[in-house]
Amino acid sequence: MDLSLLYYSVQWLAGFIALVTIWGWIPLDNWWVRCVEFPRIQIMVLGVIAWMGMLVFWSEWQLGQWLLFMVLSMALAFQLRMILPYTRLWKKEVQQAKETPVGEAHQLKIMISNVLTPNDQTQKLVNLVQRKEPDVLVILESDEKWETALHQIEPDYPYTVKVPLDNLYGMHLYSKLELIDPVVKYLMIDDIPSVHSQLRLQNGRVIWLYCLHPMPPSPTEADKSTTRDAELLMVGKHIKENNQTAILAGDLNDVAWSKTTRRFQRISGLLDPRIGRHFINTFHADYPFLRWALDHIFHSACFTVVDIQRLPSIGSDHFPVMTTLQYEPEKTSQQAQNTPTAEAEDIKETESKIEEGKKEGEKVSKEHAEKQPNLG
Repeated sequence: MDLSLLYYSVQWLAGFIALVTIWGWIPLDNWWVRCVEFPRIQIMVLGVIAWMGMLVFWSEWQLGQWLLFMVLSMALAFQLRMILPYTRLWKKEVQQAKETPVGEAHQLKIMISNVLTPNDQTQKLVNLVQRKEPDVLVILESDEKWETALHQIEPDYPYTVKVPLDNLYGMHLYSKLELIDPVVKYLMIDDIPSVHSQLRLQNGRVIWLYCLHPMPPSPTEADKSTTRDAELLMVGKHIKENNQTAILAGDLNDVAWSKTTRRFQRISGLLDPRIGRHFINTFHADYPFLRWALDHIFHSACFTVVDIQRLPSIGSDHFPVMTTLQYEPEKTSQQAQNTPTAEAEDIKETESKIEEGKKEGEKVSKEHAEKQPNLG
C-alpha cells in the first residue's frame, strides 16, 4: 500500500475534523451549521483515528503539521467535553432509585416510540407495549393507520389523547394513569402539535407531562432550527415560571449536548437521567455507526432513576426507549440532585429565541398552508 497516500489521507481527515468542530461554533440557526451538533460521537471516533494516525507518521514535522496536530487535539478535547457527560465517567445528574419493597415504590414507566408513519409493522409495537406494560406511552409520527392498530391496547389505557396526522407529526398519548385536562397545542407551527396535560401518579401526586415533537433543521424540512429551539425553550420557561413538577418527553429532533437542549435544562431546571450513565442512541435504527439520541425524557428533581433502556426495533427509523422513574421528593429537600440553573444570558437568549421562533413559525405555517391541496 502507498504509505504516502495513507499519510495524506490522515492529514485530510485531521483537517476535516478540525473544520467540522470549528464550523459548529458559527452562531447561526441554519441547518447546515446546526447539523454538526448531532454526530459528535462519530466525529470523536474519526478524530481519534486521525490523531493516532498523525502519531504513527510522526517524523520531522513542519510548522503546518504541528499546527494541524494542535488544532486537532483542541477539537478532540472539545468533542470529548460534549459527550463525556453521557458516560459512566461523569457524575450522575440523577441519582439511582433506592430499593423499595414491591408495592411501596411510586414508580412511573414511560415509553417513547417514533413509529415512522409509512412503517406498516404495527403489530411489533403492539406486542412490545403488551410485553413491557408502560404506564405512559408516547407515540410519534402516528396517523389513522397507527391509531387503528393501537385499538388493541386501549383496554389497558383508559386515558388517551389522539392527534392522527399524515404529515409525519401525528401524536398519540396513552396512559394507565389519569390525565387531567389534557390539551393539544400548536406552539410554533400550525400543523405540528404538542400535548400538555396533568398526570396523577399512583400515590395521588399530580405532575405535569409535556409531549413534544418539533420540526428538525434539515434540507428537507426546516431551513433553520429556530422553531425547534423556541418550542423547547418556551415550554422550559413555562415550567420554571409556574414552579411545576414536570416530565417532558418526545422526539425533540435535537441531541442532549446541543446548546439549545443544555439551555433548556438550565431554563426549566429539569434533569437528564442519561448524564453519568450511558448513551441512549435511538436514531437511526438502520445504520449503527450513524446513531445519536433524538428521543428524550427530562424530569424534575423529585424523581430518581430505576432504569433506562433502548427497546428492540419495531421497523421504524427510531428505536423505542423506556425510562422508569421513581418518585422520591426527599431528594429535592436534600438537594442531592444536580439541578441546573439559568444565568442572565440564558434568560435573555431564551426570550430572543422565542420571539424569533414565533416569527419563523408564522412563515413556515403559511408555507405549509399554501402546499395543502385546495378542496374547495
